[in-house]
Amino acid sequence: MKKNNTKPLFAQIAQELTDGIAKHLYPVGSVLPGELELCEIYNTSRHTVRAALNELQQRGLVSRKKNAGTRVESATPKNDFRSSLDSIEDLVQFGSTHVRVMQSARQLVAHGELAKTLGSVDGTPWLCISSLRKDSQTAEPVGWTDVYIDPQYGDIVEKVKASPDVLISTLIERHYGRRVVEIRQIVRAVLIDENMAAALNVQTGVAGLEIVRQYFDAAETLFEASVSVHPANRVAVAMRLKRSVS
Repeated sequence: MKKNNTKPLFAQIAQELTDGIAKHLYPVGSVLPGELELCEIYNTSRHTVRAALNELQQRGLVSRKKNAGTRVESATPKNDFRSSLDSIEDLVQFGSTHVRVMQSARQLVAHGELAKTLGSVDGTPWLCISSLRKDSQTAEPVGWTDVYIDPQYGDIVEKVKASPDVLISTLIERHYGRRVVEIRQIVRAVLIDENMAAALNVQTGVAGLEIVRQYFDAAETLFEASVSVHPANRVAVAMRLKRSVS
């Protein structure tokens, strides 16, 4: 497989397997090579292979059952709208243009409304890193972000301080090898409270956007979540949808 640096490796593997299914190298009803065999074929990790297989499942090409392997169900993808594979990379680009100014780091346990917002089990421990996001060109504050990560990565705090233009999820991938394969995002309107207004240099009660993101690995385990609040006139949420093609 020729590597294409513009697309993540799991997406390249998914596309190659999709092409193989379309060309009947893997006929409908057959079973794809197992995860370990695919790891050897593509010289990559099991997390990456699982992400590629999850992508095929989302396209409606395969079904996956424990102890039964990955079965080819269709030679053509579903003809529906879905988010571009570039979306995670677009988020990384956001991190490079909005510099993080870390404010604090603390251990906490998520209960009640916070646990519900993060999408975690009530009573889950987190390391919370709070930061002010600033435009890298104007230094104007564009948002406040609380990032909640698995406490086992507690020593990442110094790395976060040292790399203000790198997303925390990217640092986790880089230093701990835990890859993000899916980000779920919720955007809602809020009124910015007094404490947040002071940090963002806006009037109390102005309109804002709250963006909650949940980060999952290839095993669909939540290991990071973030809650960001932005003044409505300083950020926009853009989305590109592509129709799946056969």
